[in-house]
Amino acid sequence: MTMPEKPASLNTQQVPCYPDFIQMDIGLRDALHPRLSLTSDGVSEFTFSGLYLFRNKYNYRISRNGEEGGFIISGEQIAADESKKTFFMTPCAAPKPDILDSLFNTHDYWKNISETVLSPVKEKIEALGIEITEDRDNFDYLYQRKDLAELSGKKFHKKKNHVNNFLSAYPNHEQKPLTNALIPQAMEVLEKWRLEAIRRNGNDGDYKSTKEALDLFDNLALRGSIFYVEGKPAAFCMGESLARGRMFVTHFEKALDGEYRGIYQFVNQAFASSLPNFFTFINREQDLGNEGMRQAKMTYRPCDFVRKYTARQKE
Repeated sequence: MTMPEKPASLNTQQVPCYPDFIQMDIGLRDALHPRLSLTSDGVSEFTFSGLYLFRNKYNYRISRNGEEGGFIISGEQIAADESKKTFFMTPCAAPKPDILDSLFNTHDYWKNISETVLSPVKEKIEALGIEITEDRDNFDYLYQRKDLAELSGKKFHKKKNHVNNFLSAYPNHEQKPLTNALIPQAMEVLEKWRLEAIRRNGNDGDYKSTKEALDLFDNLALRGSIFYVEGKPAAFCMGESLARGRMFVTHFEKALDGEYRGIYQFVNQAFASSLPNFFTFINREQDLGNEGMRQAKMTYRPCDFVRKYTARQKE
């Protein structure tokens, strides 16, 4: 497998100021990553990987937020009524009122507003006739890394049993840090996972984004693990640091649970155990309003949420 060469980097000044936008490009990582990594809330979408890997799904374009030192991201999404809606996101700071007014003239809503961005300007924004609502379906689930690693106490009793049953059933297992040399084996897992996902759900979910993340593993500076059972690749997970290094977000987690019962619970626990202690929290992203996913995420007893808000101009 030939790994892609590291792309030429673009500096921050090559991102145009609003109202001009450019398409997301892999070469923008060095321009965007340092500023995004300083955002304190830990919004899972606001990493370079989170934006780049879903650039086609949402048609992301990016602009600089004037001289505020942040960015404006424009995107598109298909609504429940099958209509196309446009949105904008501001990872680092709220735009000035004139820019905000201009953005609402060309977009349907303002998405993924973090508490840190919203808090200083909430009253002023509402005074402009803008309605702000919680977006519960997009709240990120936060867990204490230590809780997921140890699974101690009664509240984690069932999870601990799943892990112990896996260890008992598959004593010959191994965890390795994910590296470029092991990407082809992770791809084996992904391809098998895809076939099972299509059989179960009729679609392959985030297969394309996961595959590209593996292809660009080093270029995106991702971190992960790969897991083996009886010497065969059985699962992998990967993500990255955010919220100034105190949080780790798990972007992708794939396992052959049809072959190895309890493997997802094992991967969750084993990977949390392998992360350095300076990661206080693990962010396992949102449930997107899926009740099954919400129930599964709640069973791990989140310690908090990364709350996000949506804003629209009042009719």
